[in-house]
Order: sequence, then C-alpha cells, then structure tokens
Amino acid sequence: MNFFFAIWILMAVGVAGLIVYRRHIASQEDDVLHLGASSGAVAQQSTVAQKLDQVDKWGKTLTIIAVAYGFVLVAIYFYRFWVSSSTTGI
Repeated sequence: MNFFFAIWILMAVGVAGLIVYRRHIASQEDDVLHLGASSGAVAQQSTVAQKLDQVDKWGKTLTIIAVAYGFVLVAIYFYRFWVSSSTTGI
C-alpha cells in the first residue's frame, strides 16, 4: 500500500510543480492588448497564451487523475480495514 501512496504523492508534487510553472509563465504575460501588426508583442502574447493553454490542459488532466487515484486509495484502505476488523472481531 505504501508504494501506491508514494505514486499518489508524486502525482500531487507534479500538480504543485505545474502550478508553480504556470505562475512563472503567467508572470511574463502582458495584460495589454496589442493590435499593431508590426509589433513583436503580438507574437509574444500568442506564444505565452499557447504555453498557458498547454500547461492548463496538463494541469487539469493530472489533477483529475490524482484526485480519482486518491479516492480509490482511500476506498481500498477502508475496505481492507473493514475486512480485517470483521475477521478479527475488533
């Protein structure tokens, strides 16, 4: 059971790492809309937006997987506890 718990911890650390990485990318984001086609700011805004979209997609996916995996681990733990207590008479 400890091995599966360690996998869940790694997933949680991965989610936290994606949060930090997203904040780092978002700090480079320019909140002003640049409409001039000759400006390099438009290309930079587009690049940052694409990076944020990718990080958000992976972050949401990993978060859903980690939460579902955590629920399964809790269910297995309580089931094993219930089986062991019913056989020992505790």
